[in-house]
Amino acid sequence: MRTSKRDKSYETSLLEALTDPKEAAAYLDAVMELEDQGAMLIALRQVAKANGMAEVARSASLGEKTLFKSLAESGNPTLDTVNRILHSVGLRLSVAEIHT
Repeated sequence: MRTSKRDKSYETSLLEALTDPKEAAAYLDAVMELEDQGAMLIALRQVAKANGMAEVARSASLGEKTLFKSLAESGNPTLDTVNRILHSVGLRLSVAEIHT
């Protein structure tokens, strides 16, 4: 598949936006609404990429390989790993009532 300049600029602007914890939180929150683990892993990977994968791995006290495996398409990170990743970028998990 060929990547156009438009695709690159979208990814660039997305990654720039995701360095802001408020933007990253809103992005992850929106993806959680999908209730799709694969989409959530992609979103977490984008947030980690935006904040520097190596820095996120170091800050989360994870090896880079562990981080990559956890956030791969076939990844199945533990709650502890997700929490470490989120904390490393200034975020945390929270629970809220479902509004219907």
